[in-house]
Amino acid sequence: MVEQASAWVESPLQMLCAVEAHHAGLLGPATVVVPRAGLRALKATRKELGRLGLPDGLIMAEPRERMPRRVQAVGDAFSGKVQLRWLVSNPGRIVIVDDGLATIRLLELLAAGPYKPLLRARAEPTRLRAALGLAAALRLRMSRVSVFTALAVDDKLEESVRQAGIDLVRHDFSWLRAQPPSAEGPAERTVVLGTSLVRNGLVHRDRYLRWLTNLASQEPLAYYPHRREDPVDLALIRERPGITVHDAGAPAELTLRGLDAGQRVLSLPSTAITSLRVLLGPRGVAVEPVDVPDDWWTSRAAPALRSHLTGVSG
Repeated sequence: MVEQASAWVESPLQMLCAVEAHHAGLLGPATVVVPRAGLRALKATRKELGRLGLPDGLIMAEPRERMPRRVQAVGDAFSGKVQLRWLVSNPGRIVIVDDGLATIRLLELLAAGPYKPLLRARAEPTRLRAALGLAAALRLRMSRVSVFTALAVDDKLEESVRQAGIDLVRHDFSWLRAQPPSAEGPAERTVVLGTSLVRNGLVHRDRYLRWLTNLASQEPLAYYPHRREDPVDLALIRERPGITVHDAGAPAELTLRGLDAGQRVLSLPSTAITSLRVLLGPRGVAVEPVDVPDDWWTSRAAPALRSHLTGVSG
């Protein structure tokens, strides 16, 4: 009997990258992907992936409140629950799939040495939480760890990660690129990806809305919300003339595969820029990062965080 690997996913990108990791052979011949329960975006992503037909040997389980007892693949290495599970189990090989900007943060911490606690950027942890983050970092040093990513990692960071004993495995969404587009893209020439920076208090709401309004005065826009955008903000965006807001659901990597040459995607700093360039570049679709003007940032966006955000999407 073939042993199944378990992948615990808590976001649409994690789910998609878990499928890609299985397709790449990183998880063995049989994988069960277990989505966290109660997340609408995961439900939509699961449904869309099911329409495409999953790779051989992969099963998409029903959503669960708790992760499996022994989990080989995760996306959120900063989750306290994930870190605790690593400490109380014997995971053997650990595969960490893309989770947006957090993946770069993880690589930077792993490259900095074994005594850097695995804590989120901007986190203000308790002493107990910091201790758990440190124990998790040490646990990773005792395990076979692969980070499976489609993100751009500079040469210096890559070398430091490999010297730390971490296996950095690159991918270019080869399984997804081989699938036919499941739907036509929007009719508008310009697609704007929503952002979580406003809701996270890092970018001023009025500046962002003014930018969208000015953009829509020049041409019609298709707006694809970020899954964490504030519903109040989305209601305001819907009121702007010339903007069609699409329902938030499956990630842009899935929903925008039908775009054609001549169309373009605009986005504030986001790891989606990298993945969409891989997926849409061959179709002649431009994926353009939008620089955040200095006066958009709030006082909560420290200079180091601004540099981190803008560096990843460039």
